[in-house]
Amino acid sequence: MTLLIFIIAGSLIYFGIQPHWSILLGVVISMTLPSSPLIQRKGKTWSSRLLQISIILLGASLNFQSVLKEGSQGLVITFISISSVFILGHFLAKTYQVPSPLSTLITVGTSICGGSAISAIAPILKATSLTMATALGIVFILNAISVFIFPPIGHFFQLSQHQFGTWAALAIHDTSSVVAASQLYGEEALKIGTTLKLTRALWILPLSFIFATFKKSENKMTIPWFIFIFLLTSLVFTFFPEINFLIPYFSLFSKGGLSLTLFLIGLGLNKNKIQEIGLRPVVFALSLWLLTMMGSLLFVINVL
Repeated sequence: MTLLIFIIAGSLIYFGIQPHWSILLGVVISMTLPSSPLIQRKGKTWSSRLLQISIILLGASLNFQSVLKEGSQGLVITFISISSVFILGHFLAKTYQVPSPLSTLITVGTSICGGSAISAIAPILKATSLTMATALGIVFILNAISVFIFPPIGHFFQLSQHQFGTWAALAIHDTSSVVAASQLYGEEALKIGTTLKLTRALWILPLSFIFATFKKSENKMTIPWFIFIFLLTSLVFTFFPEINFLIPYFSLFSKGGLSLTLFLIGLGLNKNKIQEIGLRPVVFALSLWLLTMMGSLLFVINVL
């Protein structure tokens, strides 16, 4: 099983398989073949590191001034988006009678950065491993779906590259799926979506501080250092054009790394995790996500 995984992973990189097929392949293998203890144990760590490296390499192809411009504008947009999702999450949790910390973790994952935000906030809320696994499982399933449905919806509404990148960054949970969906839509959408999504992810820091203060938690905040390295990479390649010959290679490895990341994420879904998820949290998370999707879509259509 482990050897098969490595062969498939190498093929994904070599042949440049599109990210949505990568994640689907991972899910199919996970659901049909016996699981590998090594892959299950290491897959989450590998996928997280690969995603960070892929985003850092992507920074080489982004102009630093454009990144700063999109990032500064995105601070306001993401703040409004996150605040709106938290308000919706509060009322929907009461409606569906989903208790905290599960409802809080799902809301945090929907509003900021999926699994990363859940993993950062869960220790502060002293969530049980089952609660955290449930939130992560639900978010993962919605993430996998988003990679497939967002590009067709974007084309149906004839969204521009800028509109789609913004929509994906605001409405998709995890960075990996934002990058994947944006990449499928176009290069400009990829640049906009990645930059705005990383800006959105930075809200983990103040939110962790707020929760830690109110919950009087002694757990340390999780700092997404790779975002700052991404900015540094963009800065270096913008102001030192003599090294721009490396950009095509960085871009190639970035796309290959993303495909491999999504494949490993797909392997993380198994029948046991699905069985642990109850219906009520799923309905709550799906309702919150659909409202977030529709609200942000209306925003990009009417404002951008």
